[in-house]
Amino acid sequence: MRNIVVFLIVYCSCTASLFAQEWRSDWNAAQVEAKQVNKKIILVFSGSDWCIPCIKLEKEIWKSPAFIQYAQKHYVLFRADFPKRKKNKLPETIQQLNEGLASEYNPKGYFPLVVVLDSVGEIKGQLGYEKITPEAYIALIEQL
Repeated sequence: MRNIVVFLIVYCSCTASLFAQEWRSDWNAAQVEAKQVNKKIILVFSGSDWCIPCIKLEKEIWKSPAFIQYAQKHYVLFRADFPKRKKNKLPETIQQLNEGLASEYNPKGYFPLVVVLDSVGEIKGQLGYEKITPEAYIALIEQL
């Protein structure tokens, strides 16, 4: 019985990690990783607790198994979040980093804004929320 419990715990944790979204929280590390493994960067500007299209993009695209598998092979993911509720307030250092990224990559303040960068940081294109399948969204990303 104990072996079954241990197996289930290990199996569930491994399965969960297969479908876990790997959003980086350190911009410099994300850039270094992109260069080292020659992957593009998806930089997402989001208002996670107030922007309805941002929330839909999260649920419909970012959390889909199709996008997760695709992104793991091709992209380093980074989210610059701008929550408004006090309970979701980010630490000051992260808030300042996100504001700096916004001034460089999202000066007009669009939400959501998905910026695709190559491995050296050059902008390849931008997207917003689209009510389409994850596969169709991936195809849009591929066109950039």
